[in-house]
Amino acid sequence: MDAAAKEILTKLKAGKYDPVYVLQGEETFYIDLIADYIEAHAIQESERSFNQVIAYGKDLTVAAILTNARRFPMMAPRQLVIVREAQEIIDLQKEVGSKLMLDYITKPVPSTILVLCHKHKTLDKRKELGKKIDKLTTSATFKKTYENQLPPFVSEYVKNNGYAIDEAAVRILCEYVGNDLNRMANEIDKVLIVVPAGESITADKVMSQVGISREYNIFELQKALIQKDSFAAGKIVNYFESNTKKNPAIPLVAFLYSFFSKLLVASTASDRSESGLVSSLKISPYAVRDYSAALQRYDTLKILENISSLKQADLKLKGVNSGSETEGQILKELVFKLMY
Repeated sequence: MDAAAKEILTKLKAGKYDPVYVLQGEETFYIDLIADYIEAHAIQESERSFNQVIAYGKDLTVAAILTNARRFPMMAPRQLVIVREAQEIIDLQKEVGSKLMLDYITKPVPSTILVLCHKHKTLDKRKELGKKIDKLTTSATFKKTYENQLPPFVSEYVKNNGYAIDEAAVRILCEYVGNDLNRMANEIDKVLIVVPAGESITADKVMSQVGISREYNIFELQKALIQKDSFAAGKIVNYFESNTKKNPAIPLVAFLYSFFSKLLVASTASDRSESGLVSSLKISPYAVRDYSAALQRYDTLKILENISSLKQADLKLKGVNSGSETEGQILKELVFKLMY
């Protein structure tokens, strides 16, 4: 878990609430996690009718938010105001609105908990509000998670739900889902629904729940390419070609483009050890073996050629100079070029 999120949640679980929370950044998972916890625990359910306001930024001005924040609680020790999508507050980035918010956070109402969920971006640090927000509030900025941070997240999330998960299952989730933590949590939740209590989550269980064929999937195609196994690659491509709606080629090409782009960086890295590649590529420790294996079969020149082939295939799949070629034909030609 993100260190800042963990610190805030630890205080909240101890019953310690601050007057103003500003949660911002690209990674929205932790913003929602903290805001949802505050919503569920800060105010007794019987007190929420008069003492809890949940609003959305696009419908509000700063003045309207602060009118709610400056009210006193009714028959309760405190009130809660949560503004979701706070990045859309009509005048937050304008001088008047920014000044009003700065005046409030300088001297907030002690009996109010104000939570601003400022998603996808951060307050402008060049302006006074952005400069002072960290000093005057409980503020946290959440950046997108790197690939090498995903396995600990998956393992911890599963463990916190009372389950165990094996290495292969972690790897499939990390490679299939990527670093969108909200989507990752949703995919894990889908798996947990069907796994009996006390059982470990395996790769088979993950693939069956997230809709991945055990034998014919992008991970197996990547493995075949790494090993230059033309027979296995051909079987997988034929399977993809038989059902292009379920296995569209553009995402497959994007996946392979990402792999070979990172492989290019790996081919020029000064430290090609597994730990060195994890650090330089910001990839999962589970994935590094694939890069190490691929470096034994693909030199830098071939990797560059493959990246060019992937770009050309992407253009064809999008209708540029594709002629009468089908998705399956483009994919077959691409796989052949990648290996030879």
